[in-house]
Amino acid sequence: MATLTKITPCLWFDTEGEEAATFYTGIFESSRIVQVTHFGSAGPRPEGMVMTVTFELAGQQFLALNGGPEFTFNEAISFQVSCDSQEEVDHFWAKLSEGGEEGPCGWLKDRYGVSWQIVPAALDELIGDPDPERSQRAMKAMLGMSKLDIAELRRAADQA
Repeated sequence: MATLTKITPCLWFDTEGEEAATFYTGIFESSRIVQVTHFGSAGPRPEGMVMTVTFELAGQQFLALNGGPEFTFNEAISFQVSCDSQEEVDHFWAKLSEGGEEGPCGWLKDRYGVSWQIVPAALDELIGDPDPERSQRAMKAMLGMSKLDIAELRRAADQA
């Protein structure tokens, strides 16, 4: 059996690929633009226009493609950002939702329409609690939130 060594998500933009890559690399530590390519005379878009941007977010490689207006993002695909603290949740929530739209249960769409889930590690612990009543109280609290609040999730789980 062949071993797959790398998977690179490709994000299809109309014309905003470089702008989006710069936006994302400005939010995540250990991130950078790796390479930018341009369309040539063969097209299909104007010669010199940015075609692709290879970039890394926290060590994960992505490709932004300026493929045209034919396709847009939807919630069927999202990127989950695991956070160790409320400070991290607040940081990523504020940065990624700026110019976008906040959704329920830790989900948001950024200004480019890409969906993100900003999830504290504490949520997995609370939802996976061996006490089913505690787990369900945390779940119920999460379902009522937009940006997730770790202290409130813990309070809800601890209520008897």
